[in-house]
Amino acid sequence: MGPEFLFPLIPIVAIIAFAAVRIARLRATRPESPPADVTARLEELERGVQGLQQELAETQERLDFAERLLSKAREERR
Repeated sequence: MGPEFLFPLIPIVAIIAFAAVRIARLRATRPESPPADVTARLEELERGVQGLQQELAETQERLDFAERLLSKAREERR
């Protein structure tokens, strides 16, 4: 058995090596942490979402209260 059986493996190894080099280059050029302005904007968005969630929770509580009052009034009329 000679080296002929290795010939089909050469393209596979080349493709894997090429992919590994591309992945390494992508990781090397990618910034590790986002810039300060992006971080500040993200934190501002998070605060905004938290505020909206709080407002939604309060609105749902008010809706529940109004529904209870309406159902109580309907029962009293009957």
